[in-house]
Amino acid sequence: MKLNDMIGAQTGVEVNIMPVVGDAGSLNFNPAEIPPSIPLLPLRNAIVFPGTVFPVTVGREKSIKLVEAVEGGSGWLAAVPQMDVAVEDPTESDLAPRGTVCKLIKTLEMPDGTVTAILQGASLCRVEEVVSYDPYITARVTCLEEFMPKDADERELHVLAESLKEKSATIVKTSSFAPKEAVGALRSIDNFHFLVNFIATTIETENFSERAALLDIENIYLRGLELLKVLDTQIQLIQIKQEINQKVKTDIDQQQREYYLNNQLRTIQEELGMDEGEEMEKMRRRADEKKWSKEVRAIFDKEMSRLEKFNPTSPDYSIQLNFLQFMLDLPWGEMSDDNLDLKNAQNVLDEDHFGLEQVKERIIEYLAVLKLKGNMKSPILCLWGPPGVGKTSLGKSIARALGRKYIRISLGGMHDEAEIRGHRKTYVGALPGRILSGIQRAGTSNPVIVLDEIDKLSQDFKGDPSSALLEALDPEQNNAFHDNYLDIDYDLSNVLFITTANGIGTIQPALKDRMEMINVSGYLAEEKLQIAKMYLVPKQITEHGLKADELSISDEAIKEIIDKYTHESGVRGLEKQIAKIARVTAKKIAMGEERPACVGPEHLREYLGLPTSFHDDVKGNEGPGVVTGLAWTEMGGEILFVESQVSAGKGNLSMTGNLGDVMKESAQIAWQYIKAHPELADITTEQFMAKDIHVHVPEGAVPKDGPSAGITLVSSIVSALRGKAPKTGYAMTGEMTLRGRVLPVGGIKEKILAAKRAGVHTIIISEENRKDVEDIKEFYVKGLTFVYVKTIADVIAAIF
Repeated sequence: MKLNDMIGAQTGVEVNIMPVVGDAGSLNFNPAEIPPSIPLLPLRNAIVFPGTVFPVTVGREKSIKLVEAVEGGSGWLAAVPQMDVAVEDPTESDLAPRGTVCKLIKTLEMPDGTVTAILQGASLCRVEEVVSYDPYITARVTCLEEFMPKDADERELHVLAESLKEKSATIVKTSSFAPKEAVGALRSIDNFHFLVNFIATTIETENFSERAALLDIENIYLRGLELLKVLDTQIQLIQIKQEINQKVKTDIDQQQREYYLNNQLRTIQEELGMDEGEEMEKMRRRADEKKWSKEVRAIFDKEMSRLEKFNPTSPDYSIQLNFLQFMLDLPWGEMSDDNLDLKNAQNVLDEDHFGLEQVKERIIEYLAVLKLKGNMKSPILCLWGPPGVGKTSLGKSIARALGRKYIRISLGGMHDEAEIRGHRKTYVGALPGRILSGIQRAGTSNPVIVLDEIDKLSQDFKGDPSSALLEALDPEQNNAFHDNYLDIDYDLSNVLFITTANGIGTIQPALKDRMEMINVSGYLAEEKLQIAKMYLVPKQITEHGLKADELSISDEAIKEIIDKYTHESGVRGLEKQIAKIARVTAKKIAMGEERPACVGPEHLREYLGLPTSFHDDVKGNEGPGVVTGLAWTEMGGEILFVESQVSAGKGNLSMTGNLGDVMKESAQIAWQYIKAHPELADITTEQFMAKDIHVHVPEGAVPKDGPSAGITLVSSIVSALRGKAPKTGYAMTGEMTLRGRVLPVGGIKEKILAAKRAGVHTIIISEENRKDVEDIKEFYVKGLTFVYVKTIADVIAAIF
């Protein structure tokens, strides 16, 4: 088939080709015809060699303008390969240094708006300088002369030509790149020069840069040898594809299939220059910068070697990659610098929280030792107390005082051990535990981690998270904490763990033993007033977009809010009420309504509505058989009234008020003790056995339990049997024994706060609780009188 016919078959038009290669291989081309600067056409995935005719599809706006200008001008242009096909507007750096001077034979407008330009190569050229980029690229080029060595052996040329024809025909038959008519054209070519250029132009290969490099060779014989290598490589790739396709069709096991697919993928990646290798090199460079031990580095290198063997499209590849990236993201041995200025730390803690002296003192002690020694295992603190007293926010203040990163992990309702220790990475969707994930986010190995609501951990068939925490919260073990996902020991000894809880009864004893328990009790009304003025009101003014002079709340109004609109040991409810006042104020300002210059008690009903909380008060609850007791709850201290009534009967005892088993037992002990010592009630045994006693604790919907109401129960029964009311303004708490001894109880500070709220002035407690009272600051016990008792007789003597 003639070249004219082949091009015509491809484009559908008749073309006349200028004969540039003669029978002896000489070029019928005069370089003087080329203008000083020539339009330069970038070619993507195409190369035109001298003597060949090739249709090129032109779609870019600049290229279309270039073709139109050349067609109406000299007809000459330089076709230069574009090495990066992704670049839409190439510059000189995106182009090959060499190309081909071509004659534009004909242009065809296609239905899709593109233009097909039929080019005939005339001479090799070298791009000397780009002259202009607008409206298209023009450049100065130097024409280069191709030549055949004078000492070329005819027999070698013949053998080389036959090899080129044979390998080209093989590629054409198996490839969709080249037109099938090229096989017939190949067999009819006798001129070696034209044969080499025709094959280099027509046959497309996987490696475009290898084919473009042929433009650098002006020696036709050497170009033919290099072309033969390019064809050999392409045939090998085709054979690999054919072998893999054949094997896929057969029933081979998975391992063999992956092996051959991997070989093909690697070959393709090498040819296309995919960047998996670059990504892995970045990971290795990051690993070199890590401060980890030789053992950890050895594990990383081993896992990297495994990653390199995986197929990037397999699920195992992404699992392995995520694991290695997590290893690299962990701050191995990287610490933030502690701010060891003790005065600054004290000021930061005082700025954020009122009171809480015990916690602040412990943090300052830790900083002092750290400043003197240089390093120290971080303490593990457990702040426990009623809600709203600032336990969680205190952790953030401690982090700010130390200059460390802050992480909060909520443990409430957690029931899966893997939340702490992570899953093994072999599981689908495996993740590291919450502790290491937090350290990864913090970027340092010594953050402050707040484990919130540690008393609300639960357990089920997935494991016990509180047991998993034993390792993390043990200063003797946590220097080698083992996370299942990481599967490498990680040092947590520099982490300052702070846990919070409302009660400590549900915390596992072994876990409790590992922590320093610090009780954060509730606040007095006076303290709440100061907290509101110093912290809560300014905070709500800022959060609601108000100015400092737009909202003012009087001390009397705050006291009334505390007394009538909240019922708590902390200040969370108080903050909500202040926030409501701020919202109403913001609304009044936005709507232009009148508002008071200072919110006083008389305005509270307008801002907050009717009072919602009424504290129990000892006033109005006097009478025979009614005694005031003190109780502890997770919400803080409370007072409770124990009521007893005597009626004619047979010496029976009945109890109501939703009492727990322990409290019922306390009532039985009190009844039995009075039965054994009727003189306490100024009656005889016969008189006692002729009476029925009913004991009731009001608010029957609220469950009540515990031993601390023992002396209150016996006092109530004695008062009812005597028919005489106890002294007013008295309250009591203490456990009793069957022998009449008074035992100590807990929650003293909370009970004292509840007593002060209720108007109590005298508290009766066990002698063994004297040390607890003396440990409480005088500010809390001011205005109270304490009566320390050892026996029930002392109690009865004190209240009558």
